[in-house]
Amino acid sequence: MKVAQLNGPNQDYTIVEREVPNPKANQVRIKVEACGVCHSDSMVRHLPENMYPAIPGHEIVGRVDAVGNGVTEWKVGQKVGVGWHGGHCFHCEACRRGDFSNCSEVQTCGISYDGGFAEFMVASHDAVVAIPEELDSAEAAPLLCAGITTFNALRNNIVRAGSLVAIQGVGGLGHLAIQYANKLGYEVVALARGEERETLARELGAHHYFDTTKADWKEKVNALGGVTVALATAPNAQAISELTMILAPNGKVVDVAVPAEPVEIQAGIMVGGGKSFQGWYSGTPIDGEDTAKFSQLQGVKAMIETYPLEKINEAHDKMMAGKTRFRAVIVF
Repeated sequence: MKVAQLNGPNQDYTIVEREVPNPKANQVRIKVEACGVCHSDSMVRHLPENMYPAIPGHEIVGRVDAVGNGVTEWKVGQKVGVGWHGGHCFHCEACRRGDFSNCSEVQTCGISYDGGFAEFMVASHDAVVAIPEELDSAEAAPLLCAGITTFNALRNNIVRAGSLVAIQGVGGLGHLAIQYANKLGYEVVALARGEERETLARELGAHHYFDTTKADWKEKVNALGGVTVALATAPNAQAISELTMILAPNGKVVDVAVPAEPVEIQAGIMVGGGKSFQGWYSGTPIDGEDTAKFSQLQGVKAMIETYPLEKINEAHDKMMAGKTRFRAVIVF
């Protein structure tokens, strides 16, 4: 099979041939149809030397090609995927409590084992996600990271239909978050720098748009009553910090972005209104299935650019430069 692998830290991808892997007991082999190129894939360029060569990729959609002994829930030919959550141990305290996201031995697809920048990949049976046949594979791939992260962060907070919710950023995560927030029945505020993304934000389902380069944007949001949840999707520490200033009483900032700099929070702002700040992990495979099914039923779609495997470096570099509109996907 053909794969795109990293041979060492800070290196570009190299296209090589490898033997097609055989699934072991409790494993599933997937013939990959599409794999998203995510910002988190850049982490694989900074692993210890002994972890190379490595094959990243954790937004995988394809079909079951073979199953190992003990696998009964997945059938050859079934449309499936694998996301960031690449498996859990089932026996640590978190797993015994059903909190698989916080498994002490949690695996990450494309880091703990070879991912989807390959024509075939193997994953543990508990990492596999059922994908609706109606979803296009390339469009479905980003739902298993960008999609699940934003959908899960919104639906797992207590937000009543009709509540005012802000989405910070209209990019790879934000353009999906706006759609989910609208379909979940919220009054949606989109926040971004500049006026050029207002038309798109409104087309995606935003009811309000505010340019955060304008001095009065916070006053305008607060004039609407303040937001119940502000979802931070763009990794800008100052912008995330400012979200605390538009929260309604008991409101919450939910952060799925990971800026390089610390996010500063003024305790007085948070304490006075019983406000809070929460980080959010993407989700488990069943969350991925919920995301895919909800997206298919409600017409939520990722905006994608597709590339062949041979152009993986071009796709990665454009994504890292923030010039992709909005998710890059390798299509086989």
